[in-house]
Amino acid sequence: MKNYATKSIRNIVLLGGTRSGKTTLAETMMFEGKVIDRRGTVEAKTTVSDNTEVEQLYQRSIYATPLYAEFMDHKLNIIDAPGADDYIGGLISAFKVCDAGIMVVNAQQGVEVGTEIHGRYAEKYKMPVAIAVNQLDADKANWDGTIDSLHQAFGSKPVVVQYPVNAGVNFDSFIDILKMKMYKFKDDNGTREECEIPASEASKAEEMRAALVEMAAEADEELMEKFFDAGDLTEEEMHKGLNIGFTSGSLYPVFCLSAKKDIGVKRIMEFMIEVAPAPQQDGTKPTSLFVYKTALEQHLGDVTYFRVMSGKIAEGQDVVNPETGAKERISALYAVAGKKKEKVTELNAGDLGCTVKLKTVKTDQTLNQPGYDVVVPPVEFPQSKYRAAIKAKDEKDEEKLGEALNRLSAEDPTIVVEYSKELKQTIINCQGEQHINILKWRINNDYKIDIEFIAPKIPYRETITKVATATYRHKKQSGGAGQFGEVTMLIEPIVEGVETAGKFKIDGKEQVMNIKSKEEFDLAWGGKWEFYNCVVGGAIDANFMPAIKKGIVQRLEEGPLTGSYARDIRVFVYDGKMHPVDSKEIAFIIAGRNAFREAFKNAAPKILEPIYMVEIMVPGDCVGDVMSDLQNRRGIMEGMSTEKGFQVLKARVPLAELYRYSTTLSSLTSGRATFTMDFIEYQQVPADVQDKLLKAYEAEQQEED
Repeated sequence: MKNYATKSIRNIVLLGGTRSGKTTLAETMMFEGKVIDRRGTVEAKTTVSDNTEVEQLYQRSIYATPLYAEFMDHKLNIIDAPGADDYIGGLISAFKVCDAGIMVVNAQQGVEVGTEIHGRYAEKYKMPVAIAVNQLDADKANWDGTIDSLHQAFGSKPVVVQYPVNAGVNFDSFIDILKMKMYKFKDDNGTREECEIPASEASKAEEMRAALVEMAAEADEELMEKFFDAGDLTEEEMHKGLNIGFTSGSLYPVFCLSAKKDIGVKRIMEFMIEVAPAPQQDGTKPTSLFVYKTALEQHLGDVTYFRVMSGKIAEGQDVVNPETGAKERISALYAVAGKKKEKVTELNAGDLGCTVKLKTVKTDQTLNQPGYDVVVPPVEFPQSKYRAAIKAKDEKDEEKLGEALNRLSAEDPTIVVEYSKELKQTIINCQGEQHINILKWRINNDYKIDIEFIAPKIPYRETITKVATATYRHKKQSGGAGQFGEVTMLIEPIVEGVETAGKFKIDGKEQVMNIKSKEEFDLAWGGKWEFYNCVVGGAIDANFMPAIKKGIVQRLEEGPLTGSYARDIRVFVYDGKMHPVDSKEIAFIIAGRNAFREAFKNAAPKILEPIYMVEIMVPGDCVGDVMSDLQNRRGIMEGMSTEKGFQVLKARVPLAELYRYSTTLSSLTSGRATFTMDFIEYQQVPADVQDKLLKAYEAEQQEED
């Protein structure tokens, strides 16, 4: 393989919904680029992309696969991105390292869920996009319907540069309005004949060319002046206008395709070389690489995929990870076509490649030439939409499971793993039910661990709403030295901005606290607590105060109602008793803990639950169903707006009601809606919910006993 200069490189991501034909298009592009001499099929499980066992089992792209083709003395780096929103992480990483996209649309279905979602991401990341209307050879191919759906989804941006002459099972010809030629295909291997436009199509072609010329002229003031003066543009001038509009994202050129029959594939490759932007990286600067993907691959081990962000990288070169300071040596370099790796000696700025057996490098990190300190901003992945607790069915596999999860989350940063000390669960955060099912398949099959997913517990909080007191005496005598400690305390709720009066009615009598010392503590789980030493007359020695505090903290960490963290409580220790021999630290820990528990239960305790702001982008015809479902989840609507033809709903929803919400929302909207969720505050749960939680916790405690 030759060494390609930056100007001769194009980095392209294939976008579009599931089963639109991205993988088949990638296969044909590699065939045209002489990377493969025979095209595989998804059905036969022989494609270069979708080459993992799990992808072949499900017959869909799950991972973003890097590929390449050599064509017209250029190198086309291609990333075949998965179509389902559950695997969106691969697409977002591809946006980071690619400069243009081809949106593949199924001519039988028109714009689908994946088209809409990928289109929104392309707009968000300002990715230039060309549209390839694929499967025009299918029996139900509908060109006009597909173009209508494109305009409904993307407004005036889609601009037709080709149209089919005979869409359907006999599809073999299309008119190229840019070239003003007809291309007729003689076989299924891309053999084409360039013909004059037949008389029957001349009027339609001229009409469409006039529209294309006008759109190209609108992209540039100079071209607009030429268009007004001459009434036309040359092909070169049209290319210039399309280039400007395409690069700015104001135009989406539309092409005809049958990737399966290799019809139109060469033409869209030519267009991407002529119009898509070359990388803007500077080859004269020191070497810098950005790692966008890591994987564990059979026979190769750890594989690190990167883009050369500046300079060039050569085999045997040393690089440094500025995040960790670790030094790595690039022992080998490869151009990548799925599992096929072509060894190269160097890669220039803007190119994509991979290396093997790096020791400490993770996805989203930078590698630099020693002494060069630039750090490429990391990829911003979408928030998780699905939570589940995971555990090994055999406890002996827990350590092995932890290692597997660390490995899998390193490969896919949209899998976020956390062990919650509070909930005593390992929580998986990911993009949806499909995503977590693939994770389960990999753990079962790649790591040979039998696991189960269960509903994650909710991180409730406990607090109080009124003043209460309690006295607890701990007395234990067993043979030798005994244990004795008695603590009397008062507790009251902390209200933001309100200081304690220090004066209370206890058993009908007014009690003024003689505050000797005050301590305030911010709690790691939110909120705070305050401790007041109000003991007079030496009833409890000051040396035992730390033990009493320790007992209280133990109970704050495991609240009396449901075992959840407690917060926002003032504690006044104002009386107690000691024994000259038997009073010990452990006695006052136990007395403090139990006095706090009893006072807490008498202080009108309340359970607080986490509330999330859920923002849903939903098609207008599904709004009623989505709003009804939110109400059933105790959601409170906060507002509604419109964005790009979708309704945007905002609602406050308890986390307890959001388990498997992504699955329900997908079902209600046929997968067309997307959502985000952000924690906003804790709120008291309704009385009926609190009763259920108390009973459930009581039953759980009895089972453990």
